[in-house]
Amino acid sequence: MSSIKSKNVSREDRNAIVGGTLYLVATPIGNLSDITERALKVMEEVDFIAAEDTRNTGKLLAFYGIQKSMVSYFEHNKRERGEIILARLKNGESCALLTDAGTPAISDPGEDLVRLCAENDVPVTSIPGCSAVVNALALSALPTGRFCFEGFLSTNKNERSARLEEIKSDRRTTVFYEAPHKLKKTLDDIMSVFGDRKIALCRELTKLNEEIIRTTLSAAISYYEENEPRGEYVLVIEGASEEQLKEESFFANMSVEEHLEYYMASGMSKMDATKAVAKDRGVPKSVIYKEINK
Repeated sequence: MSSIKSKNVSREDRNAIVGGTLYLVATPIGNLSDITERALKVMEEVDFIAAEDTRNTGKLLAFYGIQKSMVSYFEHNKRERGEIILARLKNGESCALLTDAGTPAISDPGEDLVRLCAENDVPVTSIPGCSAVVNALALSALPTGRFCFEGFLSTNKNERSARLEEIKSDRRTTVFYEAPHKLKKTLDDIMSVFGDRKIALCRELTKLNEEIIRTTLSAAISYYEENEPRGEYVLVIEGASEEQLKEESFFANMSVEEHLEYYMASGMSKMDATKAVAKDRGVPKSVIYKEINK
């Protein structure tokens, strides 16, 4: 493993385009002024660009006066095109990977190309920039220290329900993407599994019609019964509270004695069962001893 000390490398050298390297270039999610100087340099100087949609990327390049050879790389051709891009990289060419908006490889087929390069010892580096997840999280007014990103929920009803059930007890803030025509159904499904929680609906981020609605799931459902969803959404939802977790726990409707018997029936000694009950209920063992010895 080797490293380069930046203090011994000039600014120009640090930003030089290196052959045989894949560059993940973050692009604006709405406002074209959000492009970075380094992103423009990479797009101008790489040998070719792999784009999720060459039409969209072509408009971005034209806006900045960049002319560059492009190949399409998206969900339905990623296996075939991935191998072609890999071969060109191994032959010494440099490539910039661009998604339609935001950071490549995040909820994006670029994930597969990064893995392919890693498996073949092809260098990959990221040119940081816009990310709808981070933007929405920062604007949500919900806890940001710990969060999980779920991307788009499955359109398959059973898979969708199973996924929501799996994450409903997570204490972290949860982030989803959703399209306008699916928003109402998604809010209903999340509400039915999570219960009523705080939510920030972040719409058309960085664009002229940017809107952040901070409310609850129930209020959001009511709002969109009268207002048609428009634009792309990022949903930021508060994590499960300690009270919710206790209500949903297997022992929620058990008495202390029943809870103790549950563990003893599984083979635990009375002492170990008492410790387990105390841990489940978040109280000192002395409280449990006092309750069962009344």
